[in-house]
Amino acid sequence: MVLPWLELGTGHPLVVLRWFTPEHSAKPSTGELPVLTALGTRFRVYAVNRAPNLPPGTTMAEIAEQHALELGKRFGEPVDVLGMSSGGSLALQLAADHPGVVNRMVVAGAAGTLPPRTRLAQRRYTEAVAAGRRGAQHLAPLAGGNPVTRAFFTVLMWLADPAIRPANPHDMLHFAQAEDAFDVRERLPAIQTPTLVVGGERDLAYPLELFRETADGLPYGKLLIYPGASHLATFRHPDFPADVETFLKLA
Repeated sequence: MVLPWLELGTGHPLVVLRWFTPEHSAKPSTGELPVLTALGTRFRVYAVNRAPNLPPGTTMAEIAEQHALELGKRFGEPVDVLGMSSGGSLALQLAADHPGVVNRMVVAGAAGTLPPRTRLAQRRYTEAVAAGRRGAQHLAPLAGGNPVTRAFFTVLMWLADPAIRPANPHDMLHFAQAEDAFDVRERLPAIQTPTLVVGGERDLAYPLELFRETADGLPYGKLLIYPGASHLATFRHPDFPADVETFLKLA
């Protein structure tokens, strides 16, 4: 199975496992492109998305196996991996199941499992869209930290929903169901891959305690928290590309 790839930049190769995307294609979203472009100033970026047409019941382990096969064919040796948000979940699964394909790893805006609030928001969103209903408003609790901002984002996302509908909503649903069951916390001590866990202090999708638990559970884990940063602001932080590069050079 061929995964959707996007290549850009020059330098040391870095495989980027992309964040949760409605479309399972090589084309980056508007929000992703600046992040990938910034990383491309320091790396030869290989941004990979999940395979399209995922069947129901697909597990995160099966998705990680698809990636392991692709990385093995393309590089033939362990490669550095950056996983952002849902891509971070996948990166941890990949390192746990297929350590021979991952050299060093950065897990940004992700942890060893999804917290209940994020799991619920993602489930409601993907199930609603798959049923043909507006669903983006269910993600508002992950964007607004108080009742006023949540109400604002609820209205904004409800209005925006038709413009961001995926061509095949079941692709998005089946990946979300795989991530819903994702939990590698008990396997962290066996992951020997040097790993940097990057989180935002004000990330509403993941609590600080879960970032710390993940980093502390890894034998060669290191934690970096950006003060005041939200979930998306973690990847857009001006120091993010340099911090990724520094860790991968020193690890």
